Amino acid sequence: MDNKEFLVELLARENLADEIKRESERLFLAVPELEAMVGFEHCHPHHHLDVWEHTLLALSLSKNQLTTRMALLLHDIGKPSSYQEEGSVRHYKGHAERSAELAQAILNRLRFEEDFVNEVIALIRHHDIPLSEEEIDKSPRLSREIFDVQRCDALAHNPEYNQKRLAYIEKIEKIFIA
Repeated sequence: MDNKEFLVELLARENLADEIKRESERLFLAVPELEAMVGFEHCHPHHHLDVWEHTLLALSLSKNQLTTRMALLLHDIGKPSSYQEEGSVRHYKGHAERSAELAQAILNRLRFEEDFVNEVIALIRHHDIPLSEEEIDKSPRLSREIFDVQRCDALAHNPEYNQKRLAYIEKIEKIFIA
């Protein structure tokens, strides 16, 4: 099984976070860029986990859908190389774009199809950008996928500082239900 097949098969498993932990050695051989996330502390009050554990929690909350899960696996991969220190707090301006660049290189290296790569990159680029009703009306399928990534990401943030994200999730869910 080549690295692409391994990654697709891994992301389709149940109990995904546990499976990724069990297969981490093989995963890091397939996608060595992921290893920089392990133990990389956010150093920000909105996050209570390191970047890797945050990613695993977000993945554990996802539906079994390949583009969503691939985007979640790679959505913060750029954080270790794109942070700004402000005293004892880190900020991550530009991390979505950096993560998208890294993800594109990874997915192209693994020979994923262009349409799949483009969709995953769009999900990563928009994972921190609130959706508007106009965007949802204009592109409901893509907006739904973006929202699925945003929901999992939001729920993996520090619960003590998550009220604003949860209010956004509730608002957008109502739009999709209507």
